[in-house]
Amino acid sequence: MHLGDFLRDELRLTGTHLGCEHGVCGACTVLVDGQPTRSCITFAVACDGREVTTIEGYDDDAVMRLLRPAFTRHHALQCGFCTPGMLTTARDIVLRLPNADEAQVRLELSGNLCRCTGYQGIVDAILDVLQQQRDAPDVQIEQLRQVLSAPRTVAMKPVSAALPKDVLAHAPGKTPAVSGATLPDLAEVDPVAMAKAKAKGNALEVHFDVPHPMDRVWAFMGDLPAVASCLPGAIVDSHEGEKVRGSISIKFGPMSAAFVGAARLERDDTAKRAVLRGAGQDSLSKSRTQGDITYRLEALSADSTRVHVDMVYALQGPLAQFSRSGLVKDFVRRMVADFGKQITRRLGGDAIVSSEPQSTVSVAEMMWSVVWNRIRGWFRKS
Repeated sequence: MHLGDFLRDELRLTGTHLGCEHGVCGACTVLVDGQPTRSCITFAVACDGREVTTIEGYDDDAVMRLLRPAFTRHHALQCGFCTPGMLTTARDIVLRLPNADEAQVRLELSGNLCRCTGYQGIVDAILDVLQQQRDAPDVQIEQLRQVLSAPRTVAMKPVSAALPKDVLAHAPGKTPAVSGATLPDLAEVDPVAMAKAKAKGNALEVHFDVPHPMDRVWAFMGDLPAVASCLPGAIVDSHEGEKVRGSISIKFGPMSAAFVGAARLERDDTAKRAVLRGAGQDSLSKSRTQGDITYRLEALSADSTRVHVDMVYALQGPLAQFSRSGLVKDFVRRMVADFGKQITRRLGGDAIVSSEPQSTVSVAEMMWSVVWNRIRGWFRKS
């Protein structure tokens, strides 16, 4: 997890803004041990034991006491999205370059982008504070400058001694390669992460009906290779008991991913309820995912069964931005509906043949279905 996501999602310090998420725009800039740092490309685990200061932590800062009113006087902000990063960089300029002129201030600000102000007000505000400090030096600011210019000694400590084992298990250096390596152990699926994912809205409840007796549907749902054959993009590489390893390919418009991982099925024959726990990684983006898919069977009649599906998932990495979209949930609902149709087909006697092309997801068809369903929903409401 990157520092910016950790500050916003875990600590709820939402003053740190995420813009490009590539270390380019500077909106996410914070101080790490007094140094401006891009929080969107800094791993949170790398800041263990270090001092991180966000925009929320400047209330008693001597430099900010001058910068804040200067930004107001010179109209140095409009929408405010870039302002937390701008103030952090401006503070660094005031402390590090006491004699900076306009050209140098502009050069130092080149790593912070603004789409509103034209920069002139920001530059004027920083030059204003620099001139104030030259005319009437503030003792606290002078002390901060001395600390900043003093030689720095960084004590390196072994990561294994500083971090708990559960963090080490997910550290970047511990991430297994996709090919020729051991895939994620399903015991690593974190129930705490699943609870947080559900709280964030990364959960979905759907159902589909199958025109077959409940006992027959239950028996089929326990055959993991058969079930995988009904899921678009899924391939089973190995199967042992209730465990399965394989991959699932997803294509969403121009975005494509292939998650390689493993899953384990836990079944309750009495309640006709099961949980499929899985974890995987995309070889291209290095995004990681884990999730629980719980399904429960309900007999509608002697020859009809309803399958209730409750999904909870957590996604980390570059692809995580797509998990927040309501449209994605619409697509998942459509995929589950197609999954139900494939199960009905298999139970109806259609055999799996090797020459049959693998079922895929038509994005255009699904998009039209989603749009049409929403239009019908609007008319029903009106």
